[in-house]
Amino acid sequence: MLSIIIVHFHTPELLRLCLRSIRDTVKTDYEVLIADSEADPDTETDLRQEFPSPAGEIIYQPFRQNIGYAKGINWGIEHSQGEYILILNPDIILAPNAVAELRKFLDTNPTVGLVGPRLVNFNGKTQNSAARFYRPFTIVFRRTWLGKLGFAKKQLAKFNYEEQDKNQVFYPDWIQGSALMTRRSAIARVGKLDENFFLYFEDVDWCRRFWENGLRVAYYPLATVFHYHQRQSRAGLDIFDYLIRKETRWHVRSGWHYFRKHGWHYQSGTELLPPR
Repeated sequence: MLSIIIVHFHTPELLRLCLRSIRDTVKTDYEVLIADSEADPDTETDLRQEFPSPAGEIIYQPFRQNIGYAKGINWGIEHSQGEYILILNPDIILAPNAVAELRKFLDTNPTVGLVGPRLVNFNGKTQNSAARFYRPFTIVFRRTWLGKLGFAKKQLAKFNYEEQDKNQVFYPDWIQGSALMTRRSAIARVGKLDENFFLYFEDVDWCRRFWENGLRVAYYPLATVFHYHQRQSRAGLDIFDYLIRKETRWHVRSGWHYFRKHGWHYQSGTELLPPR
């Protein structure tokens, strides 16, 4: 069975589009687990009306408060039954065969623990969804005017694997948590998401732990999903931004926790693999 886990936060229209794409494209037995932060009382009723008898059971759990992304995913893992686990943001629309392609890739690549599809805009342009592990200056370059300098542009291009052919399979340090598939056995080996990351960096940390536990992370472009992407954390890094925007505070705190946990020295995913 396939377990699909979605953490939802105030985007009911996008959630319904995501669920429709699941219903229309997934051809295997599946269940959908939705962790709804700061849930609207009408959301579950609306979902039950539109999806009364889906091919897969919808398990809906409302939370009165915003529980954070990592905690929501972990709730889904703990309450799911499938051997394969697909994590989706509610702003993801599955293309035909995307799920089947991801599962086939895992089945034929036992050393891969986590695989992500190609993410595309609705105009067909491929998004940056794979990156190298952060260095402290990477965050500064991404969030300030310094990123416009020539040296910084080169570093950010390297961070985003811009030299890499995104039409080919490759093994990046980490992939975005917007859409990724893994096995339950891999999670048992690596552990669930670190809930000390309320929002942001939890996917970076998780990918790093996959590498550290001998499981590769893969980008697989033959599986494609559409992503309605609105970056909330990228803004001018100044005191006013920090004080006003909670997303910025979450991003800074998560970044600080990440570097305290893993250190400031860069190591690639392949360098983190345990020696055989």
